[in-house]
Amino acid sequence: MRPARMIKKMILGIGIDMIEIPRIEKACGKDAFLKRCYTDAEIRITQRNPASLAGNFAVKEAVSKVFGTGFRGFGLRDIEVLRDDLGRPWVRLYGGALEQAERMGISRIHVSITNTKEMAAAVAVGEGG
Repeated sequence: MRPARMIKKMILGIGIDMIEIPRIEKACGKDAFLKRCYTDAEIRITQRNPASLAGNFAVKEAVSKVFGTGFRGFGLRDIEVLRDDLGRPWVRLYGGALEQAERMGISRIHVSITNTKEMAAAVAVGEGG
């Protein structure tokens, strides 16, 4: 019996961010901010819950740090934060964010979100190989 072939994956970038939930709650009181920062799917999934919106915002910032570019060449809506059936967050990339991931050889981005009453934090890890 032959051993299973190992596929090596590498961490190509890591990012972390933390944001005040009341700050996002205040900003999201303006529809213009919501439309500039979140996709329709994100608004629907979060049900405009301030803690969930803040968590998504922190993920977007953390992913931009994975790339090491900040938001150069893409916008907040190019990083969409969704949830699976168990509520686990995952990202879908569009436009310039997708192009940056492809340039870096990132095939998957792992994310995690946590929050307290006042703060939301997220970490993102870009994997490729």
